[in-house]
Amino acid sequence: MSTSSSVTAAAAFVWLGMVLAISFLEAPLKFRAPGVTVRLGLRIGRIVFRALNVAEVLLLVAAAVSVAVSVSGAGAPGPVLVPVVALAVLLAAQLLVLRPRLNRRSDRVLAGEDLPRSREHLVYVAAEVVKVGLLVALGVGALSGAG
Repeated sequence: MSTSSSVTAAAAFVWLGMVLAISFLEAPLKFRAPGVTVRLGLRIGRIVFRALNVAEVLLLVAAAVSVAVSVSGAGAPGPVLVPVVALAVLLAAQLLVLRPRLNRRSDRVLAGEDLPRSREHLVYVAAEVVKVGLLVALGVGALSGAG
C-alpha cells in the first residue's frame, strides 16, 4: 500500500469515526441528559459542530491532497476519486447552505420562538448518512490500493 493510500484511508476512517460519534451519538443523546434544555443543547451543538466542521475540512484536504498525489502518479483512481469529490461537494453544501439555515433557525429558538422540527434538520441528517457511505467507500477504496 502506498503512502498516499495510507493517508487517504486514515483520513477517511478518522473522519468516519468523528461523524458517527458526533452526529449519530452525541447530538441526539445530549438532549436526553438531565438538565439539558433545548436551548442549552443548541448552544452545545453549535460549538461541537463548528469544531467537527473544522476537522472535516482538514481531513477532506488531507484526503484530497493524497488522492491528487496518487492521481498524478498513476492515473485517476475511480474508487477514491469519486468519493473524495462527492465528499467535497456534500461538505460544501452542508457548510454553505444547510448550516447557515440551521443556524438562523436555532437563533429563533434561542430567542424564544417555539418552532416545529425543521426539514433542513432532516436534510442535514440525510446528508450525514450519505457522508458515512462515501467515507466507507473512500476508506475501502484506499485500502484496496486504488488511492
